[in-house]
Amino acid sequence: MSDGTATTTRDLDVRLEKHRVELTGYCYRMLGSSFEAEDAVQDTMVRAWRSYEKFEGRSSLRSWLYRIATNVCLDMLTAGNKRARPMDLTESTPLARAALSPRPDNTWLEPMPDSRVLPTTDDPAEAAVAKESVRLAFMAALQQLPPKQRAVLILREVLAWKASEVAELLGTTVASVNSALQRARATLAEQQQQPGSDAAASDPLDDEQQKLLERYVAAFEGYDMTALTALLHEDAIMTMPPFDLWLTGVEDITGFMTTLGAPCAGSHLVPVQVNGLPGFAQYKPDPEAGGFTPWAVQVLEISEGRITGFHCFLDTKRWFPLFGLPLLLEAEADQVEEGV
Repeated sequence: MSDGTATTTRDLDVRLEKHRVELTGYCYRMLGSSFEAEDAVQDTMVRAWRSYEKFEGRSSLRSWLYRIATNVCLDMLTAGNKRARPMDLTESTPLARAALSPRPDNTWLEPMPDSRVLPTTDDPAEAAVAKESVRLAFMAALQQLPPKQRAVLILREVLAWKASEVAELLGTTVASVNSALQRARATLAEQQQQPGSDAAASDPLDDEQQKLLERYVAAFEGYDMTALTALLHEDAIMTMPPFDLWLTGVEDITGFMTTLGAPCAGSHLVPVQVNGLPGFAQYKPDPEAGGFTPWAVQVLEISEGRITGFHCFLDTKRWFPLFGLPLLLEAEADQVEEGV
């Protein structure tokens, strides 16, 4: 390979990589899966590489990559699988009848580190919408939309594309795009989910919310149910994918934590930024090997000074490496750097 060709290859690598994070965010919103999103972006990059000589600059490189990514995602969605949260699939279970029944991985909406899907921006309003559009409730609402409506809504409402740009990308008309957007908005309105409408958690967290998290860490690591009760909203929800069980209300949540969840006493929490929300990697004590072993990625939803959602993703062999977190904490370690 000549030096000139090598330089061109490196230049194209750099140009494509500049778009990886935003494309991963787009594919994640489309697919609801962390790993499928990264696979889709890799497929997009490979297709772009292979067909770059045919790209004649009729559109921007960014628009062209989004067109490829959209086609990849639509192909992946032809199976019709809609990823969901436990409360989208079953009724809440009283603690007295709690049973841990797992469902296959492809059932669940998956967590995602902010750093992999949220590009840096100097625009606070743009950053806030981006964060809100990867929060679990909004992501779950997106999954209820037909794939093309999903693409239209994300491109128009989240990424602020013009209707004409979306029409060109999808190979359709502006009228068709506007119609799809109207139907998508109506569906989300029924679920009370609109990008930019969630003001429950400020960005960044204000002093009151930060103190709430500090109190939560102290209560959870101390396994102090009285202190935890004071932090939970009376209608708080706890989920634990891959199990379809979900609990609602302070009494059932703390009751679960002191019975089936009792081995979590003495856990250590490491802060993570996940789905535009505060979260923690939970390591629980390992009585056999010593130290702490991964147990869950916790995602917290906050509203009006209380924790309203407490979502624990338990497939730690998949999630902890995704967040750049170690699979063991030594017993003497007081803290570990936040995963990025």
